Amino acid sequence: MIITTTTSVEGRPATAYLGVVTGEVIVGANIFKDLFAGIRDIVGGRAGAYESTLRDARQEAFAELEAEAKRLGADAVVGVDIDYEVLGNQGSMLMVTVSGTAVKLG
Repeated sequence: MIITTTTSVEGRPATAYLGVVTGEVIVGANIFKDLFAGIRDIVGGRAGAYESTLRDARQEAFAELEAEAKRLGADAVVGVDIDYEVLGNQGSMLMVTVSGTAVKLG
């Protein structure tokens, strides 16, 4: 499955547009990760726990996007957009959404 932020796949024209597909993941921020991230920020290090959580959430959202596209019989998803939002009281949750257009390629 080709997944791209561009509107087309070079050399492979879209022969059918199958619709918009999405993947959404919401993750809660763990209190221990928050504590250690705060300590690392104070001493100038990277917040590895947050980076790992963000990476995992993004990968899961892309997996959902791809699964939905496969159910439609797509060869590719074009025009992919990735968004991040903070939700909940005091930003206690992170939402990662990806969306794009599922297409059949020639």
